[in-house]
Amino acid sequence: MKPIRHLAFVVNRNKAGAPGLARELATVARTAGVRLKQTSRFPLPSGYLKGMDACCVIGGDGTLLGAARESARQQVPLIGVNRGSLGFLTTLSAEEARGRFPDLLAGRFQVDHRTMLDCATGPGSSDLALNDVLIKDEVNSRLVRLEVFADDELVTDYLCDGLIFSTPTGSTAYNLSAGGPILHPGSGVIVMTPICPHTLSNRAIIFRDDVRIRVHNRSPGSRLLVAMDGQRNLRVSGHSPVTIALARRRLPLAQVPDYSHFNVVRQKLQWSGGFSAKR
Repeated sequence: MKPIRHLAFVVNRNKAGAPGLARELATVARTAGVRLKQTSRFPLPSGYLKGMDACCVIGGDGTLLGAARESARQQVPLIGVNRGSLGFLTTLSAEEARGRFPDLLAGRFQVDHRTMLDCATGPGSSDLALNDVLIKDEVNSRLVRLEVFADDELVTDYLCDGLIFSTPTGSTAYNLSAGGPILHPGSGVIVMTPICPHTLSNRAIIFRDDVRIRVHNRSPGSRLLVAMDGQRNLRVSGHSPVTIALARRRLPLAQVPDYSHFNVVRQKLQWSGGFSAKR
């Protein structure tokens, strides 16, 4: 990659150590002659990353999700530094960021283009999600009947607490908590996972990359909530179906050259076989 000459910082000031780390990294960048801009606002406003070579997000995965739409629209790579808890997206620790920042500024990183979801709830109402789209009733305790079509083929109707539509990147988030599968981020598919379905045989379904999914609300008198990455809500226009497909835009996510997805998963989920090799 080309060296970074214009860098934006997105800093979650509510995360312990994030402001101080941002000052440290900004000093390194200025010393290298990099022009900077910084905000603690997320989701990022439209156009904030225009003209930037990269964006360093210091916080948790939620902070990075708040920068994802603007990053995808401007095709500006995100460098995620974790000051939160799990950190599936913000994979660099503070120590790694300090040690590797000069290399990152010199362009010694790779870009992983992550698939995103494009969700529409009616004419002129659409948004992008990096992790997932949640469809449920506006009332938390109410069951909802949702009818799902893949292209023009009926999949089934669900009586459930809601449906999660996830990208491979988001498969380790709400999807995993609801019993869905872990997907490799390069698999380029959509997984649909029902939340507490009232039919025990209803399980997660994986759809191909070019599918167009339609979800119809079949519960009389109910209104749907459509949550994008758990941060933004879309309003459903009347009886319009909710449509979901893979977006044309992908998120450019910066990774160090020795990045390993499964190493991150092993660490974050504390996977261990609990045995040692015999000699």
